[in-house]
Amino acid sequence: MGRQSSHVVATKGAPAAKNPARPRDPVASGERDAAHNRAAGHNYFLLEKVEAGVALRGTEVKSIREGKANLKDSYGLIRNGEAFLLNMHIGPYSHGNIANHDETRTRKLLLHREEVRKLLQKTQIKGHTLIPTRLYFRNGRVKCELALAKGKQDWDKRETERRREADREARAAIKANKQRNRG
Repeated sequence: MGRQSSHVVATKGAPAAKNPARPRDPVASGERDAAHNRAAGHNYFLLEKVEAGVALRGTEVKSIREGKANLKDSYGLIRNGEAFLLNMHIGPYSHGNIANHDETRTRKLLLHREEVRKLLQKTQIKGHTLIPTRLYFRNGRVKCELALAKGKQDWDKRETERRREADREARAAIKANKQRNRG
């Protein structure tokens, strides 16, 4: 009687069974935004956009990867030749300890001196401000898209909504007309 073997012998030419690699988190890989400020487009005319790095602590980066960032009430400020991001909320890291970060601390934006100078000139115009529109990863680094923005009045918001509704109705009419012509 032969001896039984508990292991499986792979035949030559057959590839070894590999465990498929776990797909990477879409936020961490840069495929999806970590945070998006939807209210910015509603409350402001977004005139010009700039990409800036953000100086963060380790637990803040980990929290952003978990999707705990919120840009809703945040804004940019230029002071003493440096750009800062105020009121951006980053929730505490789930596996953090006593050294976890302060949730709404002022964070420095990493921009070239020339970019800061241009933004300072543009924000000194009455009614213009810096608003972060989205937070995302690029090559493992957290980036913030800042928009030079001009505040909307209530009637501006109503006009934008009217225009959007008219466009939606026109697209629906075109789609209905195409389907009618096919059938």
